Amino acid sequence: MSISAKQVKELRDATGVGMMDCKKALKEADGDFDEAVNLLRKKGEKVAGKRSGKEADEGLVVTAFSDDHSLGAIVEVNCETDFVARTDDFQDFADRVAEIVLDEQPDDLDALKVAPYKDDTTVEDELVALTGKIGEKLAVRRFDILESGDGRLISYVHPGSKLGVLVEVDGDGNLEEAGRDVAMQIAALEPIAVSREEVPEDVKAEEREVAREAALNEGKPEHVIDQIVDGKLDRFFEDNVLLEQAFVKDSSVSVQEMIDDAGLTVERFTRYALGD
Repeated sequence: MSISAKQVKELRDATGVGMMDCKKALKEADGDFDEAVNLLRKKGEKVAGKRSGKEADEGLVVTAFSDDHSLGAIVEVNCETDFVARTDDFQDFADRVAEIVLDEQPDDLDALKVAPYKDDTTVEDELVALTGKIGEKLAVRRFDILESGDGRLISYVHPGSKLGVLVEVDGDGNLEEAGRDVAMQIAALEPIAVSREEVPEDVKAEEREVAREAALNEGKPEHVIDQIVDGKLDRFFEDNVLLEQAFVKDSSVSVQEMIDDAGLTVERFTRYALGD
């Protein structure tokens, strides 16, 4: 039967699939719109099955916020190539998933997959359909949600969207400006904790052991070993604890000194680097 350009356009508008694939699906379905949608969905499932063994280590890190910035979400969505990561379709999907995470606050990835995407489709339905359209393996790898009582959630996403930070700040100062400086600090220097008290005990113990063995191997006297270990642990904190790091915009002050001057405190943060 003859398929009109109007029918093809309607199917493309509804599914986002290319014109030629829409025309083929309508022909196979004898012009039945719903059946054509079903055929395109099955095609997406078939492509997803074929690509399941592929590595999807490219993609985007995106964030989303409530209007008052008391709630924030950060999401990593993956694809196979950087070319696809830069397409409008993939970027729109990643942004929409971040909004869904923010709105639905799913407990885990399984709950996110069945969350409503649009109309009667779920996130998983859209992911499969987009896989069929793009022809690459796609995946939502992880997400985090932070909620602040009296503070504010701030983000920094590095150009290219392969690295992103979500940080909770509080205080009476300019939370937006100073908070972004903190987020950029976290992106650049990758701290493992806000303060030394938050560093896991097993990490501290390992650093102490490494420092002790190094001192003994260097033949240092036993009575100064503990002092040497304490000094090296302090230097470890200076390199890896946010508040003790040198501020990236002015290395003459620490992050603690910078935020004191700015009138804010840092409560917690989440840092996503693509593929970590």
